[in-house]
Amino acid sequence: MTTESTTHLTEAVVDSLQGAADPRLRELLTALTRHLHAFVRETEPTMAEWERAVGFLTATGRMCSDTRQEFVLLSDVLGVSMLVETINSHGHGDVTESTVLGPFHMTESPVRALGADLDLVGGGEPCVVSGRVLSGDGTPLPGAVLDVWQANAEGYYDVQQPDVQPTGNGRGLFTADDEGRFWFRTCVPSPYPIPTDGPVGDLLRATGRHPYRPAHIHFIASADGHLPVTTHLFVAGDDHLDSDAVFAVRASLVQDFAETDDPPLAREFGIPNPFRHARFDLVLEPARS
Repeated sequence: MTTESTTHLTEAVVDSLQGAADPRLRELLTALTRHLHAFVRETEPTMAEWERAVGFLTATGRMCSDTRQEFVLLSDVLGVSMLVETINSHGHGDVTESTVLGPFHMTESPVRALGADLDLVGGGEPCVVSGRVLSGDGTPLPGAVLDVWQANAEGYYDVQQPDVQPTGNGRGLFTADDEGRFWFRTCVPSPYPIPTDGPVGDLLRATGRHPYRPAHIHFIASADGHLPVTTHLFVAGDDHLDSDAVFAVRASLVQDFAETDDPPLAREFGIPNPFRHARFDLVLEPARS
């Protein structure tokens, strides 16, 4: 095909979309068509290469299940998830920055009392995570809800090891107290590789990339009259903070899990002294009417 004829093909496809009743759908598909066709014209893939690309996407879909989302993982490692998150960030001022949801928020977190232990299997270094949920002006948000999830000390989520970890290990749904405070026990998170046994792993190997994520705990914080935030708490000093496989690290979310020698506080938290302690406030932006 000549350049003129390929351009005509693109316009023919775009014209075919004009009957879409939803204007936003029409806008999205039109832009997708133009960019995708431009990519094909620029790179001129062979039929074998295009078939391989289709096969890759087919394999990605087949890898998805009720407990694993390979397409989310693909979006993550290409930086698309973080790009969408950043574009949609509503943060103004000192509100907590958002990060990616990740592929393992696939099951409902069990409701837990403040101070409960997320680590149901042990094996990791015990720690306490505490903080407050605040509005943008610093006002505490009593009754704020925190959905928390993390991998175990070996770097696996409960849904990855159903025969090893009890359902809900590393997960908890907490309600902040009357002063917006929360606290829970868990193990210090460790860095771990994202799953590499599927098409996304093949992509990483083909491009010479490592699969590691820095140690982190996931949070979704929400409160009445405020915009929810999906974020991470990263462990300071982790070797992978500058090369996160999913590009999700923000400097404001990196915190020390400091060794703390405070017997009264240890008794209050129900943990042996000394202990590791991370303090992490979540600041939510008020919703605009």
